[in-house]
Amino acid sequence: MSSPASSSGQRGVPGPAGPRGPKLHATRRNELGLSFQDGGEHYDRVRPGYPSDSVDWLVPEGARTAADVGAGTGKFTALLAERGLEVAAVDPSTDMLEQLRKAYPQVNALVGTAEATGLTDSAFDVVSVAQAWHWCDPFAASTEIARILRPQGTLGLIWNQLDTAVPWVHRLSRIMHAGDVHKPGFRPVIGPEFAGLESHLTKWEDALTPEDIMELTKSRSYYLRANDATRAKVMGNLEWYLFDHLGYVPGDTVQLPYVTQTWRALNIHNAPPR
Repeated sequence: MSSPASSSGQRGVPGPAGPRGPKLHATRRNELGLSFQDGGEHYDRVRPGYPSDSVDWLVPEGARTAADVGAGTGKFTALLAERGLEVAAVDPSTDMLEQLRKAYPQVNALVGTAEATGLTDSAFDVVSVAQAWHWCDPFAASTEIARILRPQGTLGLIWNQLDTAVPWVHRLSRIMHAGDVHKPGFRPVIGPEFAGLESHLTKWEDALTPEDIMELTKSRSYYLRANDATRAKVMGNLEWYLFDHLGYVPGDTVQLPYVTQTWRALNIHNAPPR
């Protein structure tokens, strides 16, 4: 999973395209985003990857090059590299990129943001932004991504979300303060450089222990920015829910349901006329 692609430096409160609504101010988004500046090793260990179905649907036949923006530790980058694509990975966090470089030395990893990638004009067939678009300025990021995409190249926006249609998961998400769950009817905001926005859903499960779920909670911005008292309350509520209410014991396997939402659109900026 990815680190935020915004020029804030790291994930924060979602911006206009995000699941929490259009009124959140960029300053607050940036402020919370700084909570992800460090901790790349922990993030890489506890956050889930993505289903291969997502990248299979996203990447068009014949694609050779891809840029993963807001790549973080390389959770989605891995799928692109495994397809044999020549991949560049961009993230504002040097700590996150350090983990990515260790795992995928063949990837060209560099510091940058969705609004200023530092990549070459018209160099990529696909640009993905996984678990990060809601931390970006969607219009500035669209302009930048259209610049580095080839005409008719594909923009991909991907989110892993807890499957809150499952009642026990819905309650878990509230205890975890998992604020990145989209409301029904959600559509990401993209700039006029792109057309033909469409989506694809993948339902899957991640096998975790109760302890893993607690560590996963510690990787979220709400927990990272909270004070000690709030953190203790969150952990206490989780312990009660997982062990007392749901009846798990330490070391049990919990099949945690996820939904991966994959969106794609075509770059029509500077496209040749038909």
